[in-house]
Amino acid sequence: MWSSKVDFLKAQVQVVVILVIAYVGNNWPQSYHRNENHDPTMFWVMNLALVIAGLVTLKHDANASSRGVQLLSRPQTEEWKGWMQWAFIMYHYYRVYYVYNEIRVFVSAYVWMTGFGNFLYFEKKQDFSLERIISMWLRINYFPLLLSFCLGVPLELYYVVPLHTAGFFITMATCYVSSLLKQCKGMNYWASNGWAILLCLMVHIAFYETPAVNFLKVFSDEYHFRFQADKYTAWVGILSGYFWQQFKAYMQWVYASPQQDSSQKAAMWGQRIAGVFLIWLWYHGFGYISDKFKYNPMHPYIFWIPVAGWLMIRNSSKYLCELHATAMEFFGRITLETYVLQFHVFMCQDVQHIPVVIPGAVADGPLLLKTANMLLCGSVFVPLALWARKVTITTQTSVVDLIEELRGKKKASDNTYSKVPTKQEKASLADNGESSDPSKSIKTESV
Repeated sequence: MWSSKVDFLKAQVQVVVILVIAYVGNNWPQSYHRNENHDPTMFWVMNLALVIAGLVTLKHDANASSRGVQLLSRPQTEEWKGWMQWAFIMYHYYRVYYVYNEIRVFVSAYVWMTGFGNFLYFEKKQDFSLERIISMWLRINYFPLLLSFCLGVPLELYYVVPLHTAGFFITMATCYVSSLLKQCKGMNYWASNGWAILLCLMVHIAFYETPAVNFLKVFSDEYHFRFQADKYTAWVGILSGYFWQQFKAYMQWVYASPQQDSSQKAAMWGQRIAGVFLIWLWYHGFGYISDKFKYNPMHPYIFWIPVAGWLMIRNSSKYLCELHATAMEFFGRITLETYVLQFHVFMCQDVQHIPVVIPGAVADGPLLLKTANMLLCGSVFVPLALWARKVTITTQTSVVDLIEELRGKKKASDNTYSKVPTKQEKASLADNGESSDPSKSIKTESV
């Protein structure tokens, strides 16, 4: 009956092993408080190391523009997620307090991808099925929930997980309303989505700008803060997806021609200057503020400024759109797993301590020894995250297969498509919940 049962059972055995390793890591006997690991210099050294790795692994794919210049392609999205995640983890590890505002923007960029990517998926596929819901819920929540339960830590430690889950359902509900307006009222793309997005905004305002938001305190003060910090982020992502075809049309006009005329060159440089200006505007207007309690209330309304600036710069030529760093792309594919496992394997005691694996790599120990200790922990942490991603995707696809078989969809699907997807293809399809490639089914998973 269940064709993927064996794969599912094997994945559950493997996830038990991963959880045991995470438990051992989280309770590592030798450690010191991470506040004693404050080291801005090493933070920048490690980020420089990623930049070097990115430059060494740059890949230019001329075929990427075979269907037109691709704005925010999947490889570029994974690259973006990868370097943000790297900086986020190093921020935690080396306690570099003064980049707090930048890290907040990175977190919001991930949540923005949730609204953006899922809007494009639902608008294209009109897939509001039970399979889609369960598939995405499992991809985002399966491993974090197991980790939370088995290690006895509150889920709010992985606050991005509920943020993305909520963003997914908000986007799905918005697109479903749009679909109903198309079917029942005969509205076109602009009208149906426009009204649905406006309704979504009104619901957000009614909840977040009134005492109703205090309902989140029923769960915890942490959720109350985290959800308010990104209260409009997924909605801005939805809005961005709404206008995405116009952005893509602009990209074709400016960059698709082999030889740019004067107006196209002016547009290209105007885009670059505008991108730099937006990042400068955010920093000099808000980002420089050292008091996070002063910055945080403004963040939900201005996070989009540096995000838009970055996208304008990163996609400011056809060549740049076709270029990506595979090292950062690799790291971007395991952001959910590196996000949750950093607290227990790369660091320990729920991210509050730094494990000492190499004798002498203590808080006041030699820098060389501490760095070797960090790299040793990383050599376990990254492969473990990759393994966790693999078993999560196997679980996700196996459960969806079961649901399809129970609902009688599997046979119909098999009769429609003669080619049976390989495991690698299934993994790619499952990961459509992780990135923001406008041409694929997508969502993001996390920082």
